[in-house]
Amino acid sequence: MSTRTYRLEDPELLRRLMQRTGDGRAVSIRGLATAARVHHSTIGHLLTGEQETASEDLAQAIADRIGVDRAVLWTQDGRTARSLRRLVVTA
Repeated sequence: MSTRTYRLEDPELLRRLMQRTGDGRAVSIRGLATAARVHHSTIGHLLTGEQETASEDLAQAIADRIGVDRAVLWTQDGRTARSLRRLVVTA
């Protein structure tokens, strides 16, 4: 499992892409959550901006279901769980 995190660049873009995915059909919040194997509230939080980051696996699963390259929606956050643990230890 990857420890990289990715930042959702534009929640509104995700919302628009959910209306017409790569297969031409809309996907609901629950449908996207099912495809990404997360609780539907996670997708809701991403769409409202309450949650801005996701694991690499989640970012990829969302991009795959939407039918776009991961880089269309996400940028690498630059902080990994390992680097965050290091900050806690050295602080």
